[in-house]
Amino acid sequence: MSKTFLLSLLCLSLDGFVLSGANPPNVILMMADDLGYNDLSCYGSKRQKTPVLDKLAAEGLRLTSFYAGATVCTPSRMALLTGAYPPRLGWNGGVVGYGLKPHNGLAPQARTMGEVFKEAGYKTALIGKWHLGDTPELHPMGQGFDLTYFIDKSNNQTKKLWRGRELEADPFDNRRLTENFIKEAVAFVKSNKKNSFFLYLPFSAPHFPAQAHPDWKGKSANGSYGDVVEELDGRIGDLLKVLADEELEKNTIVVFMSDNGTEPGQKKWGSGEPFRGLKWSALEGGTRVPCILRFPDLIPAGEVTDKLTTAIDLLPTLAGACGIKLKKGPGIAPKLDGLNLWASLQGKTKTHPRKSLLYWHGWAMPQAIRVGDFKLYLDKVKEIPATNKGPVLIDLSTDPGEEKDLASEHPEKVKDMKALAEKLLSEIEENSMPLGGPARKGERKTGHWLK
Repeated sequence: MSKTFLLSLLCLSLDGFVLSGANPPNVILMMADDLGYNDLSCYGSKRQKTPVLDKLAAEGLRLTSFYAGATVCTPSRMALLTGAYPPRLGWNGGVVGYGLKPHNGLAPQARTMGEVFKEAGYKTALIGKWHLGDTPELHPMGQGFDLTYFIDKSNNQTKKLWRGRELEADPFDNRRLTENFIKEAVAFVKSNKKNSFFLYLPFSAPHFPAQAHPDWKGKSANGSYGDVVEELDGRIGDLLKVLADEELEKNTIVVFMSDNGTEPGQKKWGSGEPFRGLKWSALEGGTRVPCILRFPDLIPAGEVTDKLTTAIDLLPTLAGACGIKLKKGPGIAPKLDGLNLWASLQGKTKTHPRKSLLYWHGWAMPQAIRVGDFKLYLDKVKEIPATNKGPVLIDLSTDPGEEKDLASEHPEKVKDMKALAEKLLSEIEENSMPLGGPARKGERKTGHWLK
């Protein structure tokens, strides 16, 4: 073997990241629960202060056209972890414990982000809210995570806190869940500082009931909701400080996002402005959420992008950033809908791979498609009365509130977008897999103007 070949192995370049004997990048993927687009001060909030996440955005990239994987908890997590649209995974509406039986969830056969990183030699952890099935078969231990510390449903649905297969607390103290999750995350990072690690950290905050930690109660100007958001921000600061103290900061990709928009019962305190729509809705406010990405020296600092990006893109994008080649072919399920956007988000390409996005209501009705700046509604949506008469076309670049129908002005665009939606939905139906757990029947759902 030549010296030149050996040297090339030692200096393997991974999309601009040169290993030179160092560990591949660590990844920390954080997700808030029901945090609206306008709930961070770096996204315009005047109700609560989030200096830690503001600083993270200043040191990295802030995305303004980022979409969660779905408009409710369970399918959003399915999409994030697998890189696939939720209906491809058998989802037919609702969340585990509400519309979806607790013994159903993400199929163990589905490839997850945890498995991808574990197979690449990473130490992996799931710390936080799982919400992808309640049975031992559907718990996260079988989905590629070495360490698990979690609640298996939303904080209003369960009082059980698990460590692996052992019950850690029953009941847990809802006020202290963020504190508990961050303590576990800090311990995981410190114990794996010499290894490459993947930490999936889906918080339960600020999902209702938003109950302030005693040390944070009354600190915000937005009631308990604001207290919980400000605590979340502060606790994330504790975790980021550990990265700096352990000299891991420059070799760790940090992502922060939300799983969907504001919960309807919290709209007094949470906000998706300037967008309309809440959790469960296919309007922009239902899935368009904050997302911040930091990787020092590789991701431009202090920049803002409106490039269309979704949670399903994070699996291929993060894998690509870490030099992991995703397997394809027979036996790999689900089929990937996500795209590797790493080079584009670094500003290295003239074109952006993601051109379109499908939207479903929280009960799995396909309702819209976005192509570029245009969004076409293909179902009747109560918040948009014109959808009772036909498809409605919105230009999101000039109409974020989705008020003006432009369908009559662009009939060819309506025709093309409708045809693309039909093609994509048909392919998803033909190449889907069943939910995990007992078989269940699900009716095919079609937007009114697709029938």
